[in-house]
Amino acid sequence: MEISERDGVTLIQLTGGSATQSFSREFLPKIRDAVMDNIGCKAIVITGEGKFFSAGADIKAFQKSIDDGDSVQLIRELTDILHPMLVKMRTSKTIFVAALNGASAGGGLGLALACDARIASPKGKMAASYSGIGLSPDGGTTWLLPRLVGEQVARRFFLENQVWSAEEAYTLGAIDEVVSEDNLIDRAIEIANNWSQWGSHTKEATKHLLLTQNINDFETHLKHEQTLIEAAGTTVSFAEGIEAFLAKRKPDFSSDR
Repeated sequence: MEISERDGVTLIQLTGGSATQSFSREFLPKIRDAVMDNIGCKAIVITGEGKFFSAGADIKAFQKSIDDGDSVQLIRELTDILHPMLVKMRTSKTIFVAALNGASAGGGLGLALACDARIASPKGKMAASYSGIGLSPDGGTTWLLPRLVGEQVARRFFLENQVWSAEEAYTLGAIDEVVSEDNLIDRAIEIANNWSQWGSHTKEATKHLLLTQNINDFETHLKHEQTLIEAAGTTVSFAEGIEAFLAKRKPDFSSDR
């Protein structure tokens, strides 16, 4: 795994086993640590290496766990690491962009879907892969994907064990853009910078409201909006935004990111 910074954005690249065996006892804690150690920064771009963005589970480790009689323990350990990380990604002020250089499958699909935006090169792919190995989905995939593409499209995806090309995923709404392979990281960083230019409260509150809008009734959601916009009224970004608007200049939220 490689962690670097480009244009003020943290770039996490899953390399080697972290891309091909992402969801294993060896590599998943490293991915979790890379994300959690950098959460709170302005923006994070996650990408992979070669043919894989994140290939999901280590199948040989699954076979060994079956032989050893601890398959349930292995699955519990991995989901106990993965799921809290995904929740944090969805609720933090940090903007996450998945740059899909190759296949995202299983839990790797959940990692991609948990990001705020997804772009792909023509080599990008999305696969569930659970049905083929006798598992039900995890990684938030059955919650996140229907909200992007609709329930019935997601139902076919899982129950037909489909594999979507980058263009298919883009047409269905699971991917925001398809760009050339050479431009993938540059465009991901551009999106990350654009989406993360606002104040901390604006980003965190907006993500929270979008996360909860379809599980609340309208009146409850309005109360949430009221509480959060009241809190926004006390922030330095609000003062800066109003001052910039009246002065007819671009606001500078750099002190509150």
